[in-house]
Amino acid sequence: MASIRRTLSQVYQDRSYQNGVASAQAHKLFSTNNNSGKYSSLTSTSAVAAASVYLRRKGFRRSFYRCTIFFILGLLLGIFPFGQVDNDINKHDFSFEMKPPHVNVQLDTKDNFAFAAVSLGVEKTTPQLDRFSRFDYVERKQVIVITPTYNRALQAYFLNRLGQVLRLVQPPLLWIVVEMTSASAETAEILRKTGVMYRHLVCVNKNNTNVKDRGVHQRNAGLEHIERHRLDGIVYFADDDNVYSLQLFESLRNISHFGTWPVAMLAQSKNKAIVEGPVCNASQVIGWHTNEKSKRLRRFHVDMSGFAFNSTILWDPKRWNRPFSNPIRQLDTVKEGFQETTFIEQVVEDESQMESVPPSCSRILNWHLHLDAHGLVYPRGWLLQKNLEVVQPIK
Repeated sequence: MASIRRTLSQVYQDRSYQNGVASAQAHKLFSTNNNSGKYSSLTSTSAVAAASVYLRRKGFRRSFYRCTIFFILGLLLGIFPFGQVDNDINKHDFSFEMKPPHVNVQLDTKDNFAFAAVSLGVEKTTPQLDRFSRFDYVERKQVIVITPTYNRALQAYFLNRLGQVLRLVQPPLLWIVVEMTSASAETAEILRKTGVMYRHLVCVNKNNTNVKDRGVHQRNAGLEHIERHRLDGIVYFADDDNVYSLQLFESLRNISHFGTWPVAMLAQSKNKAIVEGPVCNASQVIGWHTNEKSKRLRRFHVDMSGFAFNSTILWDPKRWNRPFSNPIRQLDTVKEGFQETTFIEQVVEDESQMESVPPSCSRILNWHLHLDAHGLVYPRGWLLQKNLEVVQPIK
């Protein structure tokens, strides 16, 4: 095949062309050749080549425009469907609605719908009232028990016995335990193990070794604590060596002002039992039981563990119309056996302001047995550091 080459015209010899002849230049050459014939030096081969480049670019544009039109047309047809769509497919296959479980419905004779028993697979819950009935929401008065104690051989036994009784009493109950000079670690450990709400106090104002004065000062320390903190409840003096029934502490909550009851005790000779306390007619106090000739001069014949009173008498005298506002305390200047009556005279005026516990004073609720042993040697902390000297061998 013959190849014909021709040099460029002198007009364009100074230009360099990359990737062949540009379409714009070819178009210019082609148009100028057809219009004016100015460049008659171009051959027919160059004209055909320039025309083919122009037609190729024009064909690409036409294809691009057609593809764009068909793409837009197909997109519109997809967005806006024509014709009918099956309703079953829309309702069942493409449903995102959360439907409730099936419920059995019966048609009544009066053409009214009535629901039968419905079971949703959930266990039947307890009604609201039944759930709350399992809890005890009965409002009770607080019982405040004041117990003086001191280090001796049977102290651990007495405190543990009293603590186990108080543990069985329905709350609220506060046990105030008072020691002299300092709080012992052994007593604190016993109180922690009882599980009873307590306050461990120390009477530091008085350093008297006399048993009579010691108990008076310890009880006064408990009364001062109640008055300072305005504790509301029924105050009761419970010595650790006495024996108490559970019913006694439950009966204390029925007292509104001042309550008293008979106490069984052993005589000082310990050869007979006596009863000391009120004689009652229903809820009224009409007399007193007493067997001690030396105590007949007392105004009120009652044991220290035979009465209780409302704590507001100590810190709210206006409520009870007390004529004086002096603090109510036990006196250490009176003879032994007269601390009870002198204290009660500060709380009430006469028997008309007293209440019998229980009604008619028909039961003995606590006992004062005087079982404490004196002069016994006991180990420090109630613990033995080593075995006893006498050991009986096992045969």
